[in-house]
Amino acid sequence: MMDTRLNIFCGHYGSGKTEVALNYAIKLAKQGKKVTIADMDIVNPYFRTADAEKILNEYGIELIASEFANSNLDMPTVPHELKKVFCDKDRTIIFDVGGDDDGAYVLGQYYSYFKDEEYSMTLVVSTKRPMTQTVEDLYEMARNIEYASRLKFTDIANNTNVGSLTDEDTLMSDYDVISGLSKKLNIPVTRQCGVPKALQKLGEEFNKFPMQIYIKMPWEG
Repeated sequence: MMDTRLNIFCGHYGSGKTEVALNYAIKLAKQGKKVTIADMDIVNPYFRTADAEKILNEYGIELIASEFANSNLDMPTVPHELKKVFCDKDRTIIFDVGGDDDGAYVLGQYYSYFKDEEYSMTLVVSTKRPMTQTVEDLYEMARNIEYASRLKFTDIANNTNVGSLTDEDTLMSDYDVISGLSKKLNIPVTRQCGVPKALQKLGEEFNKFPMQIYIKMPWEG
């Protein structure tokens, strides 16, 4: 995984990109870094980093989110204070970006900031979701996001899951698709993401990224 100050997480609806972004932000905070997470997901109003604001506060993580987050209003706006995160070089920034190229257009507004500093842009993939089950579908989605954002993906996170039923067989069930996408985009797979039980039997050749589920579905309590 790249050690950069600017870290972008993108992925299709249901990929779990927000959970991956949250867990990465908390991991950095535990290492003593000053962390800001910017909720730039203006596409999907239901699962956002703002839903975990209380948890982020516990770890001293600054949250920048739309004033309409956690409301019944779906307003495609980005907070004005977002620009300030690019100026504070002492903070590590996590960007949680909308689920497809429509959401990625938001990133394009800040291209002038990204082009002058090294960044990581992780494509979070779950092959158990519609429209992300083949190399071709994932490749097209990735290129559309890159075109919209004017940025390039640097790596892939495998987050293939079926919710609470996920185990190591689920996570690795379509790894040929993940590997094929890696080769086609010419970028590495840097993370195998999942709750501990889904990672415990993976070999040492895989970079395991254990996660805790912070955002639950309404029916999960």
